Amino acid sequence: MKTFHTTWLMFFVCFFGWFGLAPLMPTIREEFHLSKAQIGNLIIVSVSSTIIARLVIGRLCDTWGPRKTAIRLLLVGSIPVFLVGLAKDYTTFLLFRAAIGLIGASFVVTQFHTSMMFAKNIKGTANAVAGGWGNLGGGITNMVMPLIFAAIVGFGYTKGEAWRYAMIVPGVMMIIVAYLYYKFTKDTPAGNYDEIGYTKAAREKTDYRILADWRIWTLTFAYAMCFGMEITFDNVASLHFVDTFGLSQSSAGFWAGVFGFMNIFARALGGILADKVGSRHGMRGKGLLLALMLLLEGIGIILFAHAGSFVLAIVSMLSFALFLKMANGATYAIVPFVNEKNVGLISGIVGAGGNLGGMLFGFLFKSSSITYPDAFTYIGISVMAVSAIVFVTKFKKSKAVEFVLEDKEVAVA
Repeated sequence: MKTFHTTWLMFFVCFFGWFGLAPLMPTIREEFHLSKAQIGNLIIVSVSSTIIARLVIGRLCDTWGPRKTAIRLLLVGSIPVFLVGLAKDYTTFLLFRAAIGLIGASFVVTQFHTSMMFAKNIKGTANAVAGGWGNLGGGITNMVMPLIFAAIVGFGYTKGEAWRYAMIVPGVMMIIVAYLYYKFTKDTPAGNYDEIGYTKAAREKTDYRILADWRIWTLTFAYAMCFGMEITFDNVASLHFVDTFGLSQSSAGFWAGVFGFMNIFARALGGILADKVGSRHGMRGKGLLLALMLLLEGIGIILFAHAGSFVLAIVSMLSFALFLKMANGATYAIVPFVNEKNVGLISGIVGAGGNLGGMLFGFLFKSSSITYPDAFTYIGISVMAVSAIVFVTKFKKSKAVEFVLEDKEVAVA
């Protein structure tokens, strides 16, 4: 349980650093005189840089172990978070934003680590709770960063200085959690990879032939539609509320934060429900549940896009947020069972799919000919289309596997 709580906290602070700039974008847009296309580019790079990182991190979890991988990612990822305040124009800010996006790969470590630490009957629940509480960072940062910004302004600093100093906070948090991860976690219930001779076996077991498995790509598309939409909304929500409904930066950040705050229970609910459905109806039941969540998410996004008032916008946002986050949890209640010999690699591929979705959605918000409501509508239609693909995909559980560690044979459920 120490590992469980440390993993979600790690993902929480990484999410805090990853999206710490999003609620401050109204101020940053004004300082750098950013166009809609430039803001779109910032959204794209903030999530696209994570795609390759998640694939690499998934493989490193298999070889280095999640503990070493997480610590190194936190330390390296904190550097651009600390230094983004040095950005002086759009180009340098874009480069820092891309570098910060690498810490989004922390999600793969979280899901891999909880998959390693918990029994098969609660893997979905453990993954969903850890992922949800980690994603909660996206909500808290939308609420807290404008307050930190306002406090710094209150001390007499300009707005241009305040957003830069505010980013020091998540950087410090990442350094602290790197120490906590070193102090309180183990790679597996039996100990660290180095202690149980696991590393060599892990290198030998990765089989890239799994890339021919259609189920993996179905889950990748599904995660692109749920988590991809989540990180997209985290990026654009504040701007959308400011521009469409005339909210202040602090108020817009609060309501954008409410969207992320639902992770405290919604993603966990998806994982818990998936585990219960799976115990009665197997992997096929989990697949049907995921398809249903995506369908309802898509409908909710379209309703949000066409909300004629702020109240209706918030109600529809909460509706699609619930099903979106439940879909996140349901997806990773399936991932650990598709091929249990390659959980790290598959977690990385599916996780990268989430960022791929976010990147593609970013192009919609970049376009000068597509309004934000139009972009949300197109996304809603896409989500509903992918729900149909998930519906017809037949998921089945792979056989349990055994890894030979040094001279001992250890069964992994």
